[in-house]
Amino acid sequence: MNKYDWLLFLHITGAFLLVGGGVVAAALNVAALRRDRPSEILLLFGLTRIAVAAIIAGSLLAFVFGLWLVSEVGYGYGDGWIVGAIVLLILGNAIGGYAGSRDARTAKLAEQLVAQGDAPSAELQARVRDPITLACNYGSGLILVALLALMIWKPGA
Repeated sequence: MNKYDWLLFLHITGAFLLVGGGVVAAALNVAALRRDRPSEILLLFGLTRIAVAAIIAGSLLAFVFGLWLVSEVGYGYGDGWIVGAIVLLILGNAIGGYAGSRDARTAKLAEQLVAQGDAPSAELQARVRDPITLACNYGSGLILVALLALMIWKPGA
């Protein structure tokens, strides 16, 4: 394998980690929406941390090796699809991170409720179903889909 093949392999590995982590996080989020007991919600939110680690690792790999590929292949860093991809990656991670911080506060509440007897709570249900957090979580997922489409089709390249 030559240098280009390695760069492409690592870039695509990052993309798979990013997309896979996003899918797993979304599935765990949907599962949490269907649970009432704080212990179950806490477990699902805890498992989401694994998906977030994959998202972070994938973002870093895709970004670093993607930029390296730009120079290796001869694209310009100012090409519209490259600038768009960078903006979408940053935006998606920022929005997902904001939602994650809100979910972390919800997990803290679930942890407190588990310690108090693990009874269902209307407040916890409201936090799990918070429309702002859900919009940010699913919005970052839609941004990820747009990013993936942009990277596959490379409009203007």
